[in-house]
Amino acid sequence: MADEYATQWRRSMDDPEGFWLDAASAVTWTVPPSRAHDGDAEGRWFPDAALNMSDNALDRHVDAGRGENIALRYHSAMTGTHKAYTYRELRDRVAEVAGMLQSLGVGRGDRVLIYLPMTPEAVMAMLACARLGAIHSVVFGGFAASELAVRIADARPSVIVTASGGLEPGRAVEYLPIVRKALEAAPGIVGTVVVRDRAAVPGSAADMQDTVDGVDWLDWDDRVAQAQPAAPVPVVAHDPLYILYTSGTTGSPKGVVRDTGGYAVALAWAMRNIYDIGPGDTMFTASDVGWVVGHSFIVYGPLIAGGTTVLFEGKPVGTPDAGEFWRVVRDHGVKTMFTAPTALRAIRRVDPDLEELPEGALDGLETLFLAGERLDPETWHWANDGLGVPIVDHWWQTETGWPICAVPVGLERLETRAGSTALPMPGYDVRILDGSGRDITGTGPDGSSPEGNIALRLPLPPGTLTGIWGDAQRYRDGYLSAFPGFYATGDAGHIDPDGYVFVMGRTDDVINVAGHRLSTGSLEEVLTMHHAVAECAVIGIRDHLKGQRAAGFVTLKAHEHVDHDQLEAELVALVREHIGPVAAFRDVTILERLPKTRSGKILRKTMRQIVDGEPYRIPATIEDPAVLDALVETIGRAPQTVG
Repeated sequence: MADEYATQWRRSMDDPEGFWLDAASAVTWTVPPSRAHDGDAEGRWFPDAALNMSDNALDRHVDAGRGENIALRYHSAMTGTHKAYTYRELRDRVAEVAGMLQSLGVGRGDRVLIYLPMTPEAVMAMLACARLGAIHSVVFGGFAASELAVRIADARPSVIVTASGGLEPGRAVEYLPIVRKALEAAPGIVGTVVVRDRAAVPGSAADMQDTVDGVDWLDWDDRVAQAQPAAPVPVVAHDPLYILYTSGTTGSPKGVVRDTGGYAVALAWAMRNIYDIGPGDTMFTASDVGWVVGHSFIVYGPLIAGGTTVLFEGKPVGTPDAGEFWRVVRDHGVKTMFTAPTALRAIRRVDPDLEELPEGALDGLETLFLAGERLDPETWHWANDGLGVPIVDHWWQTETGWPICAVPVGLERLETRAGSTALPMPGYDVRILDGSGRDITGTGPDGSSPEGNIALRLPLPPGTLTGIWGDAQRYRDGYLSAFPGFYATGDAGHIDPDGYVFVMGRTDDVINVAGHRLSTGSLEEVLTMHHAVAECAVIGIRDHLKGQRAAGFVTLKAHEHVDHDQLEAELVALVREHIGPVAAFRDVTILERLPKTRSGKILRKTMRQIVDGEPYRIPATIEDPAVLDALVETIGRAPQTVG
C-alpha cells in the first residue's frame, strides 16, 4: 500500500474518533460536534451536532464569495436545452421552492416524494426539502403506479412533487396518470401534488383537479412565484435527510435511511480525496437522481465541495449517438466523470473503435470512475487503452452512500488493476468470511486468495445507512444477523495479498455445479475475452444431475458478422480452457439485448427464473420489458408472470 493512503486508512481504523472529527472540519455546522461517534456498533455519528445540508451545498459558498461560480449545468440531449445556474441563482431558486413547500405545511421531519425527470427542478426539490429539514424520497420518473403506491404507503409523504412527464428516446412518458393511479391505490395519505408543466409532455395540474378525492393539484410555477424564500433550518446530525428505496423492490419496500451530518462529512471527504473535486472543478456523473449515485454525486457531493455538477438528460447511445458523453465532457470542461460499466459496454457495442469520439474531447478529463455493475477486464482494457484516461473501477452500494473501495485520486494516484475495485476507503474494514462467518481474508496455503462473503466490520463509517424506514428489525435481519459484528454486503469476492478487493458478483450469483462453487463473474470474464462479444451474463440454471450448470447469454458488437454455431462452440472452448471442465459449460445463447434495470444492472435472477420455467415478476426498475419477451421467445418457453 502506498504511504499517504495507508496512513489515512490505518488512522481511520486506530483512531476513528480523531480521524472523523478532523474530516468534519470540512462541513459548516450550526452546532459543531464534540465527538464523532456514540460508541455503539449500530450507533450515531456526530450525535451532539447540528447543521443544514442545503446551507452546506449552497449558502456557504455564496457567503465565501463564490456566488458567481457555476453550481449546476443542465445538458438535455433529449430537448437540446443547455442551462447554467450560479451558486447564487441556485440558492435563491431553492429558497423559493422551499418557501413553496413551507406554505403547504412541510416542515422538519415531514416526507416529500419527488417524482421528476432529469431536469433542474429535481435538484431544486431535493435541496429545498433539505433546506426545511424535511425528508425527501426520490422515485425514478416513470416507475409504475403500483410501485409508486407502495412507496407512498411506506414513506407516507404529505406532498408529491412531479412533472407532466419525462422523455425517453422516441417517446414521452406521461407521469400524471401514473401518479393518479398510485394515489387511488394508496388513498388518504397525500394531500397535495405539485406539478411542473413540461411543454414537451402533455398534462398539467389543471387537468387533474377533482380526479382524486382529497388531493389538491397545484402548478409549480404559480406556487413558486408566490412563495417567500425560506431560510435553512438546522437539524440534528442524525436526523434523516432522505429515504431511498432499493432497486428491484416489490411487495414490501425497503427504504434505506440516510442521515444528514454523517453523510455530509463522508461526501466532503470523498469529493476531495477520492474524486479530486473542489471549487472550480466540474464533475459529470451520468446517472439519475432516482439512484444513490445521483443523490451522492450529481447533487450533494459536488455542491458540498463547491464544484460544478453536470445534470445530463439522455442515454449513452442513441441521443443522438455514441459520442454524446464525450461531447458533454468537452463542452463543459469536465475534470472527473462517473458512469456505469453498462454505459461503456453500450458505447463499445455500437462504436467499438471509438469513431464517434471527437478529437481532443477528453484532453481535460483526468479520471473516469465506474460503478454500479461489475466491470469486466475486457471493457476495462478497452476503455483504458481507447480513451487514454485513467479508469477507476470502484465499489459501493445504495446502503453505503459512498465508496467502500476505490483509488483515492485526490489523495494519491495508486495502481489500478483490471477486475479489482481497488482498496478499502477510510472507515471500511473489509473482510472475506466463509459461510460459517470464519474470517478467511488473506492468502490461502496454496498462494491463492480465498473467495467468500464480503463483509464490513462494524461500526460502519459515517454516511452509510442508519436503518430501514419504519422497520429497525428488518435492518438487523437483512444486514447484521448473518455474521455478528459485521455488515453483510451480499457480494462475494476475494482480497489479493496487496489488499486489492475483487468483487465477483452477488452471493446468490454463485453457481454450485456438482458441489463446485463457481462465481458468475469469473465465467463472464472469460466470455468477454472473445473479440465478438459486447456484453454477457452467466446464470446458474437447474440441472437434474449436477444441481446447477452455467449458462451464458451474450450480445455481439456492432458490425460483427459471425456464424452463431461456430461462436457458441468457441465460447464453450474458451470456458473449458480457462475455467476447466468442472464448469460443465455448454449452453450459450446469443441475444440482441440483455434485460437490465434503468441503472444498468443485468436482471440475472429474472433471467434464471425464465430459463428454469418458473413464474417471474417483471421488476419495476426494468429498462425495457420487451427484452424479456425476446428472451422468452428465444429460449422457446413461456413461464407465467406474477403480480
